[in-house]
Amino acid sequence: MPSFETERLILRAPRTSDASAVARWLGDYEVARNMAAVTHPFTEDDAAVLIAKAAEGLAKGEAYAFAVEHKQTHELVGMVTLSLSDGLYTLSYWLGRPYWGFGYATEAARKIVAFAFNTLKVETVLASWLDGNPASEQVLEKLGFVPDRDYREEVLARGSLAWCHRMMLHRENFGRKRSGRLQHELVEA
Repeated sequence: MPSFETERLILRAPRTSDASAVARWLGDYEVARNMAAVTHPFTEDDAAVLIAKAAEGLAKGEAYAFAVEHKQTHELVGMVTLSLSDGLYTLSYWLGRPYWGFGYATEAARKIVAFAFNTLKVETVLASWLDGNPASEQVLEKLGFVPDRDYREEVLARGSLAWCHRMMLHRENFGRKRSGRLQHELVEA
């Protein structure tokens, strides 16, 4: 499993010792409501299962899940995952609420998308965001993702259907501003 560093973050394999922090952050309804497959409440046992599934997904070649750790404090701040399904990789991510608004999601997602394009040689990456979470849309737009399609999805924590907005990013558009100019610092793996 590769690990990466960014300016402020370490992206590494999740560990069983991360379960407490994962449970704390995903146990926050404001975080869980933005993830379709996360239940609420979310317990430490749930977190242990999530971490075990991350290792299983890697072993099967179906997913690369990264714990997002703050470089200075070494606190787990969230996770970012690339999952393979039907020949396409999908990016997903979440951060604990205290870490919202600092650009960590963009920083982590940028590094993992670069890994998808430069190492895995993926042509297209998909990602989705749920209604009520415009910050996630902004993260994806900063990386060059564009809208693909909208659909209704069951959101377990909400106990209801919500609009899900799927976006896609093609390799040649990664790191491009809306003007179409390439930002070289964005595309390095």
